[in-house]
Amino acid sequence: MPEKRKLTHSLPRLLRVIAIAILVVFLLPYLITPLYSVVDPISTLMIWRRLKGARVEQQYVPISRISPALSLTVIVAEDGRFCSHHGVDLAEIREALAESDDIDDARGGSTITQQVAKNLFLWQSRSYMRKALEFPLALWIDLVLPKRRILEIYFNIAEWGPNGEFGAEAGARRAFGKSARDLSRYDAALMAAILPNPVSRNARQPGPIVRRLAGLYVDRSARAPAAAECVRAKSRSGSSPKY
Repeated sequence: MPEKRKLTHSLPRLLRVIAIAILVVFLLPYLITPLYSVVDPISTLMIWRRLKGARVEQQYVPISRISPALSLTVIVAEDGRFCSHHGVDLAEIREALAESDDIDDARGGSTITQQVAKNLFLWQSRSYMRKALEFPLALWIDLVLPKRRILEIYFNIAEWGPNGEFGAEAGARRAFGKSARDLSRYDAALMAAILPNPVSRNARQPGPIVRRLAGLYVDRSARAPAAAECVRAKSRSGSSPKY
């Protein structure tokens, strides 16, 4: 009987400990995110690969050392309203859902900021739970970090190759043998075209789909030069560099 009474008293304490642990895990990304204004993060996928002993190649570079053509092209390809929404593009989500049978198929509804939230704090497989966690995280990231910094983080943690290449610098060197700062408009378009699946798509030897998408992104970039206005570095005269 005393042992049963002891177990009855210890159970609520154990449940409280579990609840507190879950709360800490849930809140931790919100506490960490403001630090990323000055600290360079790594993605959960990179951590997972390192724990498995798999190859990870990444050279973290500031956005000032990445071709402006890549900023513009990735924005028009991945998130055309990046500069105007607040982390989640509700209009794009509605359009994506209208064109798909399931939220898991609605890739077009995922903003760059949502992808940053997923890559930094969540898992890669698609699920309703991940989306539910991703939305408020994206809103928080957009609130506490400047757009330019969000894109810089995205450029440095996105998977850009089939063998552990992460970030624009590693991706550019693998695909073209040159730095991300030297990418041409078409190079940038090829880089953007492989982002959905850098394991099966190849910017170095692009297939018909990648070439078609790259041409489409070059055209979109030419028609929407202001799409990346929020991430452009201002010169001393106050003007922005041309793409």
